[in-house]
Amino acid sequence: MEKHNHSNECEHCHEHHEHHGHEHKHEHNHGEEGESRERLIKIIVAAVLLGVAVIIEKKTNWATWQYLLMFLVPYLIVGWETLKEAVEGLFEGEALSEDFLMSIATLGALGIGFMPGAETQFPEAVFVMLFFQVGELFEELAEGRSRKSISHLMDIRPDAAHVERDGKLETVKPEEVAVGEIILIQPGEKVPMDGIVLDGKSSLDTVALTGESVPRSVHEGDEILSGCVNQSGVLKVKTTKAFGESTASKILDLVENAASAKSKSESFITKFARIYTPIVVALAVLVAVIPSLITGEWVTWIYRGLLFLVVSCPCALVISVPLTFFGGLGGASRKGILVKGSNLLDKLSQVKTVVFDKTGTLTEGVFEVTAVHPEVIDQNELLHLAAHVERHSTHPIAMALRNAYPNEADDCQVEGIEETAGHGIIATVNGKKVAVGNSKLMEKVGAQWRPCEQSGTIIHIAIDGEYAGHIVISDRIKADAAEGIQALKAAGVNKTVMLTGDQESVAAAVAQTLQVDEYHAQLLPADKVKEVEKLLAQGTLAFVGDGINDAPVLTRSDIGIAMGALGSDAAIEAADVVLMDDKPSKIATAVRIARRTIRIAKENIGLAIGIKVLVLVLAVLGLATMWMAVFADVGVTVLAVLNAMRALKA
Repeated sequence: MEKHNHSNECEHCHEHHEHHGHEHKHEHNHGEEGESRERLIKIIVAAVLLGVAVIIEKKTNWATWQYLLMFLVPYLIVGWETLKEAVEGLFEGEALSEDFLMSIATLGALGIGFMPGAETQFPEAVFVMLFFQVGELFEELAEGRSRKSISHLMDIRPDAAHVERDGKLETVKPEEVAVGEIILIQPGEKVPMDGIVLDGKSSLDTVALTGESVPRSVHEGDEILSGCVNQSGVLKVKTTKAFGESTASKILDLVENAASAKSKSESFITKFARIYTPIVVALAVLVAVIPSLITGEWVTWIYRGLLFLVVSCPCALVISVPLTFFGGLGGASRKGILVKGSNLLDKLSQVKTVVFDKTGTLTEGVFEVTAVHPEVIDQNELLHLAAHVERHSTHPIAMALRNAYPNEADDCQVEGIEETAGHGIIATVNGKKVAVGNSKLMEKVGAQWRPCEQSGTIIHIAIDGEYAGHIVISDRIKADAAEGIQALKAAGVNKTVMLTGDQESVAAAVAQTLQVDEYHAQLLPADKVKEVEKLLAQGTLAFVGDGINDAPVLTRSDIGIAMGALGSDAAIEAADVVLMDDKPSKIATAVRIARRTIRIAKENIGLAIGIKVLVLVLAVLGLATMWMAVFADVGVTVLAVLNAMRALKA
């Protein structure tokens, strides 16, 4: 059996563990399950033989070497791989591995019985090795659960695609499908690539991407994303991205690389192990040798030195702390929250201020015309002019104006389009200079604009400098936006702030409804960055935006959170945390998971260091036993691993 590689030098243990989630996932998982079963069988067999050996020892009067041979049987059953790894580690320059320390300690315990006046420690030596293997087993099981917490995302990777070529349907690997080809997706199949539905309608299971169980309906003309599962109808889809650029591939890359960025706690543990382990091993040698030279009590002090070796390995730390962070990342991913590294969990747990973009984040971002107030022309003509001027803009408000007057197939000539950021657009329509924008634009063209009492975004229109009227456009607040704000406050976030380029009246109405602590309106993208920079001095700041238009602010903040980023390449690349659906309440969930993960990691650090130091002191004073030493190492490791598994619960 190829032993699971825990025999690396202790300071390398957690580099090994932080990569365990994405190396050879499928075939490696099956190998580890078989390895765990084999380890369990060996533990059971060795435990039974150890019990029999202890009974025989009590009822017989054999020679010491005969008892040694008897206890060597269970010892080698559970310890052979450890001894083998220890020898290999020596040749590879990894002398301070946990296998080496356990091997020296147990072999020393076996040999101490042959020293004059010493009692045999055969049962203790076998039990140390046996319990060590129990700890390894618990660790493997915990790793398996942690891996499964993220491996549910691996299910989004499709195995095949059905592509139409020359009038025939071919089943090929998704990597072989080109952009623009037509694929057919049957009910029950995973969507292999991003595309547009050409024919058919169905419901999509998006739980692997968003963590939400409610199916999403799609029909002709809708965008469809890889990683979803087609539940009902047959869909004919035209691919818009290559397999490697599709949503599923990008999410998988993000998840697989999440553990590569170490948290402060993990970096501390690495440095700690590099210093701590050699110091404690050196102390063990000094404890065994110096007092023995002074007192001549070699048996007593060698035994205490062996206790030092058993206690000294810091694997409870270098295993459980990375495992905690991996569990936290996995628990978050189950909720549709993708965190790009365990170092970001550190930052996320410290968030004191959360700043929101308004449109598309706290509101639906779906604008519609709710009122038209003309002054010098009729309502239809006012909409007509506004739609023509905004015909080339991609802004949501421009789209709302075009949707309100969809018939652009006329003889109107639109020329000289000039757009001023944060103000609006001026264009010449059939020889008339038409300005469409906010009050600042009206003042710029000299039009005497009229205020509007109706709530919403007010779009003013002027023709050749004369005020022609205004159009009211409204955006709906998201259903759980207020709940999300309150959840953040309950989680201990000190301040919530809303930034928007919208008008003061609209911003005030939204801010009052949601009860955010502070808001700033009529901001340009550069203004948003300035506001964030002012707030950075008040503590760790998270900015929440749509990840496309807010890239500068996402980058400038301590933590950039892209919300509703499903299918958005810009969001996945720009943000530190990606929320795969449109629910603001997920932000509080992300903060809660991060704080829980950090708390568990700190608990494990305190538990492991505290118990080890206590037992080391007792060992020097001669008050510790081999059983206590075993608990201080393997027992604490098991407890820390079990505690780390709590991080899986999001």
